[in-house]
Amino acid sequence: MKRSNEPIFWSLFGAGGMLAALIGPALVFITGIAVPLGFIFAADTMSYSHMLAFSHHWLGKIVVLAVIALFMWHAAHRIHILLHDFGVHAVTTVRVLCYGGAFVGTVIAAYTLLTLKP
Repeated sequence: MKRSNEPIFWSLFGAGGMLAALIGPALVFITGIAVPLGFIFAADTMSYSHMLAFSHHWLGKIVVLAVIALFMWHAAHRIHILLHDFGVHAVTTVRVLCYGGAFVGTVIAAYTLLTLKP
């Protein structure tokens, strides 16, 4: 029996979907409404220097990488399934483009976060 790599993509899709559903709206509210309008946080809470300090810490790097990577893997799987539903049945090509794009984006994000200079 041939082994499938589908569980790997489904788990990344599920983790990205959970993160998008639970954390995504909070990120949109905080970065798009609360901080710019000064509702909950001070206006300089998300200043460049604060965000740079956050992304220099190892825990901040993990959080930023997890959000970027899992959102991209979730989107890649959604696009793959959407193209299949629209009748694009070039399975190998679509998988390589979708999942390859998510992989390349994850590698670029990881490289960028690892090369940040303090």
